[in-house]
Amino acid sequence: MIRILLAEDDQVMREYLARALERSGYRVTSVDRGTAAMPLLQTETFDLLLTDIVMPEMDGIELAQRASEIAPTMRVMFITGFAAVTLKAGQAMPNARILSKPFHLRELVMEVDRLFEQDSANGIN
Repeated sequence: MIRILLAEDDQVMREYLARALERSGYRVTSVDRGTAAMPLLQTETFDLLLTDIVMPEMDGIELAQRASEIAPTMRVMFITGFAAVTLKAGQAMPNARILSKPFHLRELVMEVDRLFEQDSANGIN
């Protein structure tokens, strides 16, 4: 089962995202900030880091950069409502996917599905 680490500071959004992904067959661990994600990244294996960019304590870009040092093969997808931040994320993590708010939960699931279908097509598990 594909494991997703979700870092989102907005509780309602975090719950909606986790529920939608779990209903689609993904195993989701969610945290409310980047600093809470770091210990999990060091002790568990995840296939995808799905992170909001603008969060207190540690933003999603810094989290993704640190996560890529710990788990270089883990995929990264950013979610954000700020266009300027989208550009910064694209420069900092060029291989990451970026999903701009507002989006429909179906869109999120489709993007995650696409990410892992691409791996399957390339023979990557």
